[in-house]
Amino acid sequence: MRICIYPGTFDPITNGHLDVVARAARLFDKVIVAVADNPGKGPLFSVAERMRLIEENLAPWPNVVVDSFPGLLVEFARERGAVAIIRGLRALSDFEFEFQMALMNRHLDHEIETIFVMTKDAYSYTSSRLVKQVSRFGADIAPFVPPNVIAALDDRRASNDEA
Repeated sequence: MRICIYPGTFDPITNGHLDVVARAARLFDKVIVAVADNPGKGPLFSVAERMRLIEENLAPWPNVVVDSFPGLLVEFARERGAVAIIRGLRALSDFEFEFQMALMNRHLDHEIETIFVMTKDAYSYTSSRLVKQVSRFGADIAPFVPPNVIAALDDRRASNDEA
């Protein structure tokens, strides 16, 4: 079985992320969407919340599962028997950082390949950070995220307004 890891913070998951999931699901027998447990990034949602938001959108891809990891990605990939790491690219500006990470991961484990997947052009300017930012001001984010993410962001905004 050919397994790949699609890692990220996914705070929150976007339609661009789901586009990459769909592409990876066609290429591999099993895709593990790996939610990074990195409190230093100051995520809006907990790891458990992010995992739930992702899981609720995976019905079209029975070969995709969600997991989380706290440490080095290549160690997690090795533990799960992955042969590849999938990374989504939106624009040229993503490439330099992703290229550096791919080279470091190759240094740490040369058996695990990194594969770059271009997202649809409709999502090329979408990021979780930008979605959260415009959502705070009540903008329509429906073209960029699934409905459960809209609801979660609305709930978070309402609870912050009450505080």
